[in-house]
Amino acid sequence: MRILFVASEGLPFSKTGGLADVVEALPKALVAQGHEVAVVLPRYRGTKASAVVMPSLTIPMGGTRLRFPAIADGAVLNGVRYFFVDDPAYFDRDGLYGGSTGDYPDNAERYAEFCRAAIEVSKRIWPADVFHCHDWQTALVPVLLRTLYGDDPLVKNVPVVFTIHNMGYHGQFTRDVLDRVGIPQSLFHPSGIEFFGSVNLLKGGLVFSDYLTTVSKKYAEEIQTPEYGHGLDGVARNRGDRLVGILNGVDYTAWNPEKDKWIAAKYSAEDLSGKQVCKQDLLEQFGLSQEHLGWPVIGIVSRFADQKGFDLIAEKAHELMREDLVLVVLGSGDRKYEDLFRALAAAYPGRVGVKIAYDNPLAHKVEAGADMFLMPSRYEPSGLNQMYSLKYGTVPIVRATGGLDDSIEPFDVEDGTGTGFKFKQYTGEALLYAVRQALHHYMDERIWKRIQLNGMEKDFSWKGPASEYAKLYEAARALRGSPQDSGQAAGGLAPPPQSSGKATAGSGQTPRAAGRGARNQKPVTTSN
Repeated sequence: MRILFVASEGLPFSKTGGLADVVEALPKALVAQGHEVAVVLPRYRGTKASAVVMPSLTIPMGGTRLRFPAIADGAVLNGVRYFFVDDPAYFDRDGLYGGSTGDYPDNAERYAEFCRAAIEVSKRIWPADVFHCHDWQTALVPVLLRTLYGDDPLVKNVPVVFTIHNMGYHGQFTRDVLDRVGIPQSLFHPSGIEFFGSVNLLKGGLVFSDYLTTVSKKYAEEIQTPEYGHGLDGVARNRGDRLVGILNGVDYTAWNPEKDKWIAAKYSAEDLSGKQVCKQDLLEQFGLSQEHLGWPVIGIVSRFADQKGFDLIAEKAHELMREDLVLVVLGSGDRKYEDLFRALAAAYPGRVGVKIAYDNPLAHKVEAGADMFLMPSRYEPSGLNQMYSLKYGTVPIVRATGGLDDSIEPFDVEDGTGTGFKFKQYTGEALLYAVRQALHHYMDERIWKRIQLNGMEKDFSWKGPASEYAKLYEAARALRGSPQDSGQAAGGLAPPPQSSGKATAGSGQTPRAAGRGARNQKPVTTSN
């Protein structure tokens, strides 16, 4: 099967978050299972290409406006073919989605061009059996395929699997964006891409794709509720028969203490002695006192935002620091939280270390050197660091939401099972109680080692998720009437009822039903 990934970022070329990790690791895992995979990315500043495949594509952008991006060849890495949409005016910028003043005002135009160009890659360069699109920046691919490309024999029947990595980012714009990017006004209605008088690109992906996925089973349930649906829970519920949760995997070639090139000493479940060396090195890296080497070190590697639970940490920071512990924090984000950690470092010298940065080698050192890893997220679609932590024998303390709930089992001292500590209520008190539970068990070396080994035995590699995605691709192809047996999708996944195929519904629901749920919810305005 030939799978074309379309994404706004992907390692090793570009990254702002976990999406980039998935777009690198999942294609590689699919290739290992015998599939052909290509990835289309924007050519951002600093992205090198080996050649030009097409020097100029003609992309209509509304009215008489045309753009002429090139398609550059990113060669083959780990068996995966890479293509770049090359338009310097749109993508050769300091940031991927915005700068210090916020999102770029032309993001709709940038990613509309990108989506059209990705479809043209399939038409002209690399014919695909299925598109796998990711987040709002690529949501126009299914919209365009079922509307403006609806009569194109080369692509009209290519199915789309669309993955929601974070329901909180919509790609929401004013209505005039339809004319600016050449999208038919006929799509602006409750069953299409209209959302409280605005254009919502993510909604287009939800309505027009053949299958939807989220990055954990729990998150697939959560986005169908008002609390986590960000105003689109009604649409998610109406697509519930096509919505599948598949927990992200971990690339153990990069995140494994037995092989990690960034850490001070390698170690394994059979010999944990190297972890103490890594702990000493971590304290040195953050300029912290070695006199606290016997105290537990709690690590944080994160974007600093309310979503990640930093409001809870701020609420209980000083109570937390009254415990015998050391805190190391790596990341950046909201200024108020950057200032919080700087103030904590000043208030507790030698015990709180902070680096305001994105630093991949240092992130590895935190995973290896910390004793515990704190992720108190308000919501967390998948999360990767908690799974990295398990492999490194670093015990996670998490809130029971999304992928954190799916991947971490609470420790049970009676039978010695479980891999970490979880709390459900989104309160500072619940967070503090979970941390104190972990600190209590840390005092018993035998129990603590049991928790560590339980986690290190877990396998969250991409092999299982890749197989699940492959079954879903086959189900999507069966739905669109590909040559294989359409009576039953591969792997026992029966195709849901056929949709009408009309641009106004695209979900197997009547147009009125398909849009009703979205209009009863409070709108959001996030676009990145």
